[in-house]
Formats: sequence, structure tokens, C-alpha cells
Amino acid sequence: MATVTHLTYYPVKGCAGVPVAEARLTPAGLAHDRSFMVVSEEGVFRTQRRDPQLALIQPGISPAGDQLTLRAPGHGTVRLSVDTSGAARPVDLFGTAYRGIDQGDTAAGWLSRVLGTPSRLVRVPPDHHRVTDGRTPGTSGYADSCPLHIVSRATLDELNRRLTARGANPLPMSRFRPNVVIDGWDEPHTEDRVLLLGLGAAELGYAKLAIRCAVTMVDQDTGARSGPEPLRTLAGYRRATEGGVAFGAKFAVLRPGKVSVGDEAVVGRWGESEL
Repeated sequence: MATVTHLTYYPVKGCAGVPVAEARLTPAGLAHDRSFMVVSEEGVFRTQRRDPQLALIQPGISPAGDQLTLRAPGHGTVRLSVDTSGAARPVDLFGTAYRGIDQGDTAAGWLSRVLGTPSRLVRVPPDHHRVTDGRTPGTSGYADSCPLHIVSRATLDELNRRLTARGANPLPMSRFRPNVVIDGWDEPHTEDRVLLLGLGAAELGYAKLAIRCAVTMVDQDTGARSGPEPLRTLAGYRRATEGGVAFGAKFAVLRPGKVSVGDEAVVGRWGESEL
């Protein structure tokens, strides 16, 4: 039986994740996932691709989403009352224009000191109506694309088998920043073939493969960039037809509901891998 072994949401895009035993799955993914984003003064999103030290920022958010804390080694903790009603400013995510509610100068000053470059923090506005792409469309906050990223344990085990065979160190699951980890599927990349998936009270629809980037080369515990692994090894067996390498899959939320560690992963419909 395949089950959920880890649930993680990422309140601030690019920053550390928050592991939980259970979570509410909303149409936009796990509650509070990528609700906030660090941007430049011009409104362009910051990413670990260029600012790997984002990984060291540990967010915490209240269940109601009205209080946010940010903590980083050597910089202490900043506590913020979340603004959901202020004027929204333009922000840029991968060249697409969205809006974000600026969270003020206290957050901006703290982030600028941590990252060593002028930065501000924005939150998804209440009227954020984003439609994500893929086989099953959905919505999300400031995620790269689809609301839920799933990786199976067997998928990571296969990568680590190949890494160690060539003398490289195995990698932890955190390198891939999934929302949901599933164990119990015997074959690696089984998540690629799942078209309809039940987790707890929720139901998900397959959207697309997860195409990986340089963030996978950032050690999530130290904020240090290394390389060329895992991209070099993945390029040997996981090249996607549209370019890049695939690892894990993205899903849209068809039916919201509570999901818990230990829930069975119930496949409602199978398909063929796009790879």
C-alpha cells in the first residue's frame, strides 16, 4: 500500500519549508503554500537560482494566516502582522505579471540584510485569480506553476542509486522541495503515470512532469550551491521532450480536503508517462 510519508508547505516562495503531520489542501495547494514571495525593489521575484541563501530563511505562519515570522541564522527573528487589504503592486514571476500586497518596511529591511540586496516581501492578494497549465488546469499562489508537487520515495532511491554508482553522494528529498512524498510504489517515477489520485479527503488530477532547475543544486541546510549534481545524472536518463530534465510530477486540486501523513495514496486512473 502506498502512503503519504511527508507533507511540506512553503509559506514564502524560495524559503525553507514547514513540515506538518496534516494539512488542509485548498484549490491553490496546501494551505499557505507560496502565499508570500520575496521580490526586488522593481518587483521581480527572487529565487534560489540567484539567491541560494533564501534556503536559510525559515518562515512560520499562524493557522489563520494573519501572523508571519521569519528567522535566519545570525539575523534573529522578525514578526509581522500580515497585510491582506493594502494596495497591490505589480510583481513579476517568470516574466508574467501578477500583483502582490507589500508587507512593509520592517520585512523589507530584514530581508535586505539577510540577502545582502534590496528586497521586499509581498503576499498574494485576495483577488488573485491565476490559472495554471498542464493536462489538468488549476490555480496556485506564487508556485512556479501547478499547486502541488509530488515525488515518490522510489524515484529518489533510483536517482541515489545512480549517483552512488558514479561515486557521487546520495541526496536528501529536500533538494527537490516536494509538497507530498509517497512511499510504497515499487517502480520509480510512478507518479508520472497517475492521472487521478486520492489523498485523504482530497482528490488530485495530473497536470505535468516537474522540470528541474538549478535549485536542485542548492543544499537546503546550508544555502550553499554545489554542482553539477543532480542535474548531470538526471540528464542521462530523465530528459524531457520539451527540454530540461524531469523529476516528480505536478498536480492540480480537483477536490479540496484534509490530507495527513499516513493517508493511503489511492490511484483512481492510470495513464502513460509523458517522458
